[in-house]
Parts: sequence; C-alpha cells; structure tokens
Amino acid sequence: MGQTQSLPPASQAGSPLQLCLNNVFASSSGDVAYPQSVFYQLANVKAYNQHIPVVPAAVTRPTTSQEISKIVQCAVASNVKVQARSGGHSYGNYGLGGEDNAVVVDMVNFQKFSMDTSNWQATVGAGTLLADVTTRMHDAGGRAIAHGTCPQVGIGGHATIGGLGPISRQWGSALDHILEVEIVLANGTITRASATQNPEILFAVKGAAASFGVVTEFVFLTRPEPTNVIRYSYTLEFGKKANMANTFATWQSIVADPNLDRKLATEVVLFELGMIISGTYFGTKAEYDALNFEKRLAQNATVSVNTLDNWLGAVGNWAETEALKLVGGVSGSFYSKSLTFRPDTLIPMKGIQDFFNYLDNTDKGTLIWFAIFDVEGGAVNDVPQNATAYAHRDALFYLQTYAVGLGSLSTKTIDFVTGMSKKITDSMPGVDFGAYAGYVDPQLTDGQQQYWGTNLPRLQQIKAAIDPKDVFHNPQSVRPVA
Repeated sequence: MGQTQSLPPASQAGSPLQLCLNNVFASSSGDVAYPQSVFYQLANVKAYNQHIPVVPAAVTRPTTSQEISKIVQCAVASNVKVQARSGGHSYGNYGLGGEDNAVVVDMVNFQKFSMDTSNWQATVGAGTLLADVTTRMHDAGGRAIAHGTCPQVGIGGHATIGGLGPISRQWGSALDHILEVEIVLANGTITRASATQNPEILFAVKGAAASFGVVTEFVFLTRPEPTNVIRYSYTLEFGKKANMANTFATWQSIVADPNLDRKLATEVVLFELGMIISGTYFGTKAEYDALNFEKRLAQNATVSVNTLDNWLGAVGNWAETEALKLVGGVSGSFYSKSLTFRPDTLIPMKGIQDFFNYLDNTDKGTLIWFAIFDVEGGAVNDVPQNATAYAHRDALFYLQTYAVGLGSLSTKTIDFVTGMSKKITDSMPGVDFGAYAGYVDPQLTDGQQQYWGTNLPRLQQIKAAIDPKDVFHNPQSVRPVA
C-alpha cells in the first residue's frame, strides 16, 4: 500500500514531466511542487490517512481550466496517472493518487461562486469546502443543497461520490442537486456535461468522477433553507455494550418503517464510553414530539432536545459533532469499513447481539473507535438506480466502522475494525451488502463492484470511450473495458 518513500521517477529533477509542468506554470499565478523541493514542504501536502504513505510525482495548483488541460496533457505524455484533490479527505489518500507517482491537481484555487436569482441555480468552484458552500449560498439568498456534516470536506469529491447528509431524506444527495458541470477530460478537452449535453459524462460524474476527469465547477439546483430545525440526542453512557443491543434493535425497527417521516435524520454512534442516538428533525418541536422518539428509545438515557435558530445553526451543530468524532480535518493513521443495509437486509437479532458482545469482549488496540449507523432512504431512494453512477438507491442505512491508531495503526486495531463488519456479515450469509465510496476501503478486493454495483458495466464502457488509457486512476477507480 504505497510503502516506498523514494522519489517517483517522473518527479526527478529535469524529467520530461517536470519540464512540461514547469512550462505550464512559467507565467501563472498557480504553482507546482515536487516531493524533493522546499515548496512541496511549504505547501503542506499531507496524506489524510497517514497509515497509507503516498508520494506524488507532482502536486499542481492551477488557477484555470486551461492550465488543468495542459497538466493532463503533460501527464499523458509521460505516462503518469492523474487525480484531482478538493478537500483531501479520501480515506485511501486517493486525492494524492492512492499510490506513488501520480500528478495531483489540487483544486484549492477554484473558488468561483455565483447565484442566478432568476432560477436559484448556483455555480460553485470544485475546490470549495462545505463550510464555504453553506455560507455562500446562505448569503446569496438563504439557499442550500443537501450535503454532509464535515465542514472541511471539499465539494469536488463530496458531490461526485454521493454527498449524503442529514437533509438527504428530504432533498436527496448532494449529487442529486447537480445540473451541470465543467470537466477536463483525458485528452485535455474542456467540456460541459448536463442532461442535454454529454449526458453519459454527467451520469459518470454523479458518483464516480475521479475515474473520468477533473471537474472544475458545478451548477447546482438550490432550495430554500429549512426554517424549523430540532437537534436531539439520547446518550447511554458506560456499562456493557451488550445491554444496549435492544435499544439499537428498536432504532432499526423505527427507521425500517416505510412511512418514517422524511424530516427525520438519525444516527447511532457507538464508541468507547457508550452509545448516542442523535440527529436532526427539520420541523417544529410539536411535530418532533409527535414522533414519540423519547419513549421508544430512552432506556436510562440522558435526553437532550434543542431547537436551533436556523439552517446555519444546524450545520454548525453538525460540525461540532464531527469534531467530537475526530473525523474532521485532522489527519492521522486510521482504518474504516462500511456496509450498506436495505429494507430487506435488516440485521437479525443474533447479528445485533453478536456485534454488541464483540464490542465488549475484543481487545481493540485503541481507545478511539466508532461504529456509526446512519439512516438514508427517503428522497435518495426516489431516484432510479440507473439514473446516476451512485448505485445504492435502495440503501436504508449505512454502517461505518472506524478506528484511529495511537501514533501508528496496529494490526490489532485493523483486525478489530474488520471484525465489527464480520460479526454482522457472518449472521447474514448470502447477502450482497455493497460499500459506500465516500468511506473508501483500500483493502476491498472487489471495491469497484462494492461501490458501483449494477452500474459498473456502464461506467466501464463510458471509461473506455473517454479515458481508454486510464489516465484518471486510483487503486479502486473504474477501469476501461474493450
């Protein structure tokens, strides 16, 4: 997994790649840095997951689409792979290539923003972080799109993988708000893709863009910000995890109700000190109270229900929760896996009990670990399976298991994370779970199938048509087929 730290051949001083890239930036306000240069250190190019060391051939920071086109052409001429980097939060460091010797296109300078108030469509640069997306849309007329909870994540990766978040049950995912993109292709062409222009490219962008090009900007359909927001939590602290299994089973039965109010977002977070069931309700306190969550879930729990002033307050509250989970903007050595659950693949009681007993009885090798069950469904599932590359249109909830190494990541901790998933999958033989590409797992041997499912053959055909030499590549990207 990229263990060598020697300099990639293409990044050697005086190499054809270096000469080509230096020429691109000779009269540009952008820049390029190579691993052996002081500028590379000053640029603070850091792998998000430090368990997977990656040495790029070059890290470029272009300022225009034309410069990206030239960068891609330089890489092709030197037979070097290319990957875009927006916020840099790939669990496999795929924004740095995921393996040595890639050219990185860092989108930090692509901060364009405008709002067309005649149709409330927003144009957003692909380097924009989610925190800035939120504030810029708010300032431009109180508008919003669905997106995740970590403010430091970049929209370029987030909206082209899935972009799931608390309001997705009402509005769909972030990628469901994409109307149009500008993208640089493997032959250097700068083009646009929409429902009427290059629709196959738009299909691929909505779930698998890293395999097909560098998206430079989005046109999003926006919505009025929600006006009523409730934040709630039920905390079960200390004690054995096994004693919490029945509460989780109750949560699963609630979210499995096909008539569950789409205004409700909810997740279960298990960690060293206990279990928290929390979320957001996009409605009034009276409407929330009518759901009767407290009486159904609170089992000797600490209950907190707060009315938030507005959408910005809700997004800020989500950010605080992410900080508590230690999966925000701080890099470290960690491992994560994910499983997808559908209405017809709920976890049986034996699987629930085995899972919670495992948490009690296993040496984890770390105190920093999480198991997060996050409800989806609703509007995300309204979109047909074959409408976008994102494949999990039948998902009811996801499980993300995650552990951080203390200094380094031990085999014991990796085995603990793997074991959390295994306890559940062993109780459900024959089930095809699938995994979410936003929680990329480099150890999956069939990652492409797990991420894109039945959409993979179509993606492979599109790849063969527009990137037959596999220029846009990471260890689990879509491969072209003949």
